[in-house]
Amino acid sequence: MATARRARALLFLGLALLSCVVHGEVFGPHRTGARPRRVLADDTNSNVFDVTKFGAKPNDDQAENFEPFVRAWRAACNATVPSTYLIPKGTFFVAQLIFQGPCSNPVTVQIQGTLKALTDISEYTSEEWIMFEIIDGLTVTGGGTLDGQGFANWQYNDCKKNSKCQLLPHSIKFNKVNNSAVYGLTSLNSMSFHVFITGCNNITAYNLNISAPSNSPNTDGIHISSSSLVNITNSTIATGDDCISIGQGNTNISVSKIVCGPGHGISVGSLGKYEDEKNVSGIYVKNCTLLNTTNGARIKTWPASPPLEASNIIFEDLIMYMVKNPVIIDQKYGSHKHDQPSKVKISEVHFRNIRGSTTSEVAVNFACSSAVPCEGIEVANIYLTFNGTTKASLPPSLTSSCLNANATFGGKLNPPACP
Repeated sequence: MATARRARALLFLGLALLSCVVHGEVFGPHRTGARPRRVLADDTNSNVFDVTKFGAKPNDDQAENFEPFVRAWRAACNATVPSTYLIPKGTFFVAQLIFQGPCSNPVTVQIQGTLKALTDISEYTSEEWIMFEIIDGLTVTGGGTLDGQGFANWQYNDCKKNSKCQLLPHSIKFNKVNNSAVYGLTSLNSMSFHVFITGCNNITAYNLNISAPSNSPNTDGIHISSSSLVNITNSTIATGDDCISIGQGNTNISVSKIVCGPGHGISVGSLGKYEDEKNVSGIYVKNCTLLNTTNGARIKTWPASPPLEASNIIFEDLIMYMVKNPVIIDQKYGSHKHDQPSKVKISEVHFRNIRGSTTSEVAVNFACSSAVPCEGIEVANIYLTFNGTTKASLPPSLTSSCLNANATFGGKLNPPACP
């Protein structure tokens, strides 16, 4: 297999040198220091491109499926009519694939079978297993499964000890993909993030089933950064990190009808870890259910951060069951011993109509920055009951904590407002 892989690399590197302008190119795994392999797209009048017709072999863990996937993509991407890139039923073992546009017409990727990631981490030279980038009008669907086989590599994740760690590959990444949709897929046991959306505009993700064990590291269900007009809805996420994490540079993000748990909740952040981060605004989380999660509705920022703003954020109509930190703003995230406060300014945040149960006595916890206190925080109709363990004969009274936070409480409340 090693000989075939080397021959494959030489073949595609040779093709890449034939042209400086590449449409519909695909980058595959390459060794450190080597140039990415590129292939030129072919024009065709056909509109369905089945990877098995290009030589892909299902149900064979020794099959070299990279080349057939490449040839099918280059044909679909440069088709003269809207096309379908078809991965039929069966199990296909594939290493790193980057599907790149721009494409001549809209492409629908139909994943009907199961894609399994190769577990040899040397096959991956960047932080993604499968990536779509620079495409307008992409649809990814089909009812199939992406199996990242993360169990083979989670042991190499050292992010709990190393704040500058390099993440393992994300299962599927959308980079600079606009006016597009992903739906009707299952993602299992990702090595890192299951779905990563970055630099995108007007993209919808729905009817997704995302699953990894509760102790799997950094397996965020859906992570969003530097994007606008993103709609995440009607999905089930059970994982080892945030079900949904909304990072820096996002505007107009909508999250609704998500069932989350286990996991770390639905989070805005973390924010302020890097110098070049952009503001966050217009985040709307509504009609979600959180089950046995460590956090519910959360905003998190790093201490000693550069100046940044997070504003106009709404968490509304949420149901929580046995959530440890139902409502939380944490501006010392990642380093509780750091003596420099966060400079992320949090304002106009609304927590409304949240009910259910908590395992913590402090059910509403705002730990805001001493340098830029939180402003315009609304807490309305938050009613939670205690469902944890206690040595006392009676369950404790729930409380709220407001540190450096200008918060207004109203409606039916349990816990009561901050003193």
